[in-house]
Amino acid sequence: MNDKELFENNCLPLFWLEDEEEFEAPQKRKDLQTLLAELEEIKNRIDDLSAKEWHLAKLMKFHQAGFSR
Repeated sequence: MNDKELFENNCLPLFWLEDEEEFEAPQKRKDLQTLLAELEEIKNRIDDLSAKEWHLAKLMKFHQAGFSR
């Protein structure tokens, strides 16, 4: 539906509310390749964080065993 159809059906978008001091305009749509690239970046960051978490867990286990001195 376009904005006119939404208005005619009494479904106003959130950014039309008068009591909102600041609003964000709707984001532009991205193409599939851009979304897939962003998803790949997110997956890589999750993998990096998981590796860091695993490494920290090993260090904590090492430290708790008393081998850190």
